[in-house]
Amino acid sequence: MSDITLLIMAAGMGSRYGGLKQLDPVGPNNETIIDYSIYDAIQAGFNKAVFIIREEFKSEFENSITNKYRDKINVKFAFQKLDDLPGDFSHPAGREKPWGTGQAILAAEKMIDEPFAVINGDDFYGKESFQVVADYYKQSSNFSMVAFKLLNTLSDHGGVSRGVCEVKDNHLSNIIETHDIIREGNEIKSSGKFSLVGDEFVSMNMWGFTPKLFEYLNEGFSKFLSKHSNELKSEYLIPSVVNDLIKKEEEQVQVLKSNASWFGVTYKEDKPFVMSQILKLIENGSYPSLLF
Repeated sequence: MSDITLLIMAAGMGSRYGGLKQLDPVGPNNETIIDYSIYDAIQAGFNKAVFIIREEFKSEFENSITNKYRDKINVKFAFQKLDDLPGDFSHPAGREKPWGTGQAILAAEKMIDEPFAVINGDDFYGKESFQVVADYYKQSSNFSMVAFKLLNTLSDHGGVSRGVCEVKDNHLSNIIETHDIIREGNEIKSSGKFSLVGDEFVSMNMWGFTPKLFEYLNEGFSKFLSKHSNELKSEYLIPSVVNDLIKKEEEQVQVLKSNASWFGVTYKEDKPFVMSQILKLIENGSYPSLLF
């Protein structure tokens, strides 16, 4: 098949989690969630992996994660930096975090010339999710998004933020960023002004793009900074970029639906559940006990 890259966003420190959760083992042989994503991607036909990290963690990432599969997939690193800004823009005094997922993806611009999927480094998407993206780019050059059911993406240990999707004719028509979504008994509550029932499609930041995205990101980032460069916490987020492209009718985004198990480690208390689910997948033959 043609080349396809997996872009893993792993520059976040995991403030709610309390540490660099991307390096935290969850498998029986100290595998990380990223290891399972790479394994699934290789099985689906991906032939390059680009990790977006903080430069100071490169050696730790190599020793803990990527060295074990360098001979199985082409591995590259891109660094998201607070001061990596276009033109004469500079970050304000007191700002500590980089500028969000849009800036993170831009950090990999020079490394990608082919269709690519974007994922979070701390989410487990399941092998079917990687396969549907790989299969899609055998025959299409449009943007895409893998959708999951809201009910299957909640944490029992606190509120989560999700991009609730409106879908029309299998295309994304809108994403509503909804915060503090929490399950209380048989109810799902959020800080939003609309009710949720659990079967809504949500984005878990698993996207499919072509290199054309970088043109949009470069233009949009400069416009974003013109308005927000003096703010300490504003972020240039990929769902907002995609929403804007849809509303301007510049791009269509195909919604790819996956029945794979999704789970993530938002809070430390989520880890035992993730570990138990992975063991079940090993027991039913979905994964070998030792990945690499």
